[in-house]
Amino acid sequence: MIRNDLNKMKGFTLVELMIVIAIIGILAAVGYPAYTNAVKKGNRADAIDGLLRQVGRMEEFYMSNDTYKDATLVSATSPEGMYTMSISNDTAYAYKITATRTPASADPECLTLSIDNLGQKTATGSASASGSCW
Repeated sequence: MIRNDLNKMKGFTLVELMIVIAIIGILAAVGYPAYTNAVKKGNRADAIDGLLRQVGRMEEFYMSNDTYKDATLVSATSPEGMYTMSISNDTAYAYKITATRTPASADPECLTLSIDNLGQKTATGSASASGSCW
């Protein structure tokens, strides 16, 4: 009678448990890099938003003053604060606005995103050559 009670006990064997842990490990190894890439891409949208807002501001300034000279930034940072914004080549008829990731180690693939008065978009970083930053 004791033997029948032992046969009725149910549970997982160590092998079954190790198989489940291996499957979870494989899913995590595949899923985590995809997740981090999606987060980086979402963060780049913050830079693009900040740049496009500043471009609108620059064009409004030009319409009112007939020059880009002495135009100021809407904000020194992007809307979410992940990028610092700057204006370079600030002349009467040209400008270049750059968003730089802070800290730089957060997204080395697309360290900076830039746009100029002609709408030309550029980027620096290890992925900038592929054009995936914009």
